Amino acid sequence: MGERVDLWSEIIESEEEGGDRFTDIPVVEAVYQRRNKLEKPSVAADLVWSTKGARTHSINGPKRDSWARSLSTRGRESIAVGAYVNNQPQKKPARRKKPAIPKGKVVKAPDFQKEKEYFHEVDAFELLEESPSPKTKNSSTWTMGEQVVPEMPHLATRLEKWLISKKLNRPCGPSSTLSKILENSNLTTRLEPIYDDDAFDSLDVKTPENSSASSASIFKLIQSCDDSLAAEDVPDIKIKTEEIDLEDELKRLSLTSELASTHLDYKKSFLDLLSACGQRQPSNFMEAFSKFCEPESIVKIGEGTYGEAFRAGSSVCKIVPIDGDFRVNGEIQKRADELLEEVILSWTLNQLRECETEAKNLCPTFIKTQDIKVCQGPYDPILVKAWEEWDAKHGSENDHPDFPEKQCYVMFVLEHGGKDLESFVLLNFDEARSLLVQVTAGLAVAEAAFEFEHRDLHWGNILLSRNNSSTLPFIIEGKEVFIKTFGLQISIIDFTLSRINTGEKILFLDLTSDPYLFKGPKGDKQSETYRKMKAVTKDYWEGSFARTNVLWLIYLVDLLLTKKSFERSSKDERELRSLKKRMEKYKSTKEAVSDPFFSDMLMDQIA
Repeated sequence: MGERVDLWSEIIESEEEGGDRFTDIPVVEAVYQRRNKLEKPSVAADLVWSTKGARTHSINGPKRDSWARSLSTRGRESIAVGAYVNNQPQKKPARRKKPAIPKGKVVKAPDFQKEKEYFHEVDAFELLEESPSPKTKNSSTWTMGEQVVPEMPHLATRLEKWLISKKLNRPCGPSSTLSKILENSNLTTRLEPIYDDDAFDSLDVKTPENSSASSASIFKLIQSCDDSLAAEDVPDIKIKTEEIDLEDELKRLSLTSELASTHLDYKKSFLDLLSACGQRQPSNFMEAFSKFCEPESIVKIGEGTYGEAFRAGSSVCKIVPIDGDFRVNGEIQKRADELLEEVILSWTLNQLRECETEAKNLCPTFIKTQDIKVCQGPYDPILVKAWEEWDAKHGSENDHPDFPEKQCYVMFVLEHGGKDLESFVLLNFDEARSLLVQVTAGLAVAEAAFEFEHRDLHWGNILLSRNNSSTLPFIIEGKEVFIKTFGLQISIIDFTLSRINTGEKILFLDLTSDPYLFKGPKGDKQSETYRKMKAVTKDYWEGSFARTNVLWLIYLVDLLLTKKSFERSSKDERELRSLKKRMEKYKSTKEAVSDPFFSDMLMDQIA
């Protein structure tokens, strides 16, 4: 450009000829710099928040991070407060008064057009050196004031090299996974999971190396180039990073990782479920049923939102479809990890029925689980026929069982516990007392043994039958007692919402994911009990709150007073109302079982 002309000197020299006309006018200096637009959150911050989530767990969808549900951390957000920040109102600086203009003299405003043109010329020539690094995506404009150096987001050296090689049309760049994603930024090729059913079915649960698939067998990956571009080969040029949306590509990379992780978790949960059921691969229905009855004798006896119940000889088989990608009875199918928890919980409660000589806690109250199997395939024609016969007689509320070839199920084989409390007819007040004392004592034993909470003990989950026995043995924390039954046997079923501490894992269902559970009609005893549980737990469903068991005992007393008809006197009703009032103070069923209402039904030995 040659020598730089001092425009200010020329202006001053020209004005000196006219005297001191402008000596009172202050000289204004213009300094031009870049004004950055508001920065977007960094890519790293976006990725952190994109991976955040509840664990979750609703009844109708994803609920936990893993089948163990063991003391996992719930999502929390913290508030950062800036330290040493002066928040007091600040005084505005005093405005500088303009100098008075002498009378009779006309002053024109300074014209800086030549100076602006000069700076634009300098800007065009030296922009590369004065501008922020080309790595930043922020565009800039000129403004007056002090120069501010913007904070530039970090880009890895390998990514920077790739961008430069792309600009220069080099044949290859970094050979990292990120490079493979960015090479396909035109979105013509997506990374999508491939479910190899044949390979999946052949996995052996006893071979650890086979229980987790490699990323090469799950995803289609693009071949990468050699990492041959050296840092010193990179010329100092300006790159338009807008050509590739890095944020979108990085988010897509995060999504791809989540897909891979989810698929691997699914396979591990399914393999763990098979292992818990003593299987290497799923069975078909007739193989499972043939161990308990002749297939032609199968009869449907009931149904629920998540499955069907069939009688197989002296046993009851509950069939629950899992892991399908379509809704059943209007609900999202349960996942393998959810059913795995119920399987472990069922086997754990079975331990309370084992009559060991040194058992500290024992009771026959919880339904006996005889077997659990994972099955695959469509409903057998025999099962479809049994379903349709029940539908013709009772009118099913469930969908017709038209399942595909690859559909999987969990089949619980349970002992036949009798009729549920809703349909069972109680004869007298003694049977009502027997119901209450057996449920209370059974929950007290499970509390002592496993910190157990049922959390869904409505009258459809209590089965009753009659026998010739007059007493039943219970052991609570090493103390043996015999309970009068008046010929009635109680069985508690359905542990879907239950919470238990096995000693190794805490199994529970996070009910915060199912808000509709707590929005039942006001005044309905069952709906009110769910809301009371929510108030007790404060939505921390992983914790131990024995009070929830007491809430269901209060619910049962309400049912006996308002929904069930049996022979009773006004004195009997007063005793039930007094029991309900006292239960409002109990924090556990261990306290409740010592209530005077049960005193004449608990004996130290058989009479």
